[in-house]
Amino acid sequence: MVPKYKRVLLKLSGESLLGKNNFGLDPEILSQFADDIKEVTEIGVQVALVIGGGNIYRGMNESETGIERAHGDYMGMLATVINGMALQSMLEKKGIYTRLQSALKMEEVAETYIRRRAIRHLEKGRVVIFGAGTGNPYFTTDTAGSLRAIEINADIILKGTRVDGIYDSDPEKNPDAKKFETISYDDALNKNLKIMDKTAFTLCQENKMPICVFNMNKPGNLLKVITDSDDQGTLVTA
Repeated sequence: MVPKYKRVLLKLSGESLLGKNNFGLDPEILSQFADDIKEVTEIGVQVALVIGGGNIYRGMNESETGIERAHGDYMGMLATVINGMALQSMLEKKGIYTRLQSALKMEEVAETYIRRRAIRHLEKGRVVIFGAGTGNPYFTTDTAGSLRAIEINADIILKGTRVDGIYDSDPEKNPDAKKFETISYDDALNKNLKIMDKTAFTLCQENKMPICVFNMNKPGNLLKVITDSDDQGTLVTA
């Protein structure tokens, strides 16, 4: 198999790790994701990862919780590191060398993020997991994914979701929802499609970073997205 991309940034939500659970991590999902990532590394694709933390902690309304927004965002960053450690452990169990890098200093569990070091790890065939978002409150992990993809010169952002692409309405609620095979940044903004938050999306648009939204919950789909072009997700480009 010949991959279409040499280096990819895979963005996963924290909720994707829930599986059948209401909270925390599902070992079966972790194992499936690790298998899928292993498949693409075996054909020479360099993989970087950004994972959200919503399965452990999701920022809530300050008036309801009493926790100020910035403080809550730092709590969410720690949750992303927990998820990164979990997937790192599963990947290494399957024989994949990894590095977990954190935007916040926590030297006992992760390297501090250094762009050149991350690129060198990728060149050596290691999967690099970026934790703790951007290291700053008020920014989502979508923004962290866009930023890291641009910094490491990734060919594309692969946004793994539980649906098989971008639709004009929620396909889980509307059976007549129309799927887009490809769509431009401008059209996505004009249609107000919720692909990423606007900061993350604008970063991609300004730096011409393509985005592919696909169903990560189906085993083998990651390999199909990277090697095939037939009906695999939705591609967002200029």
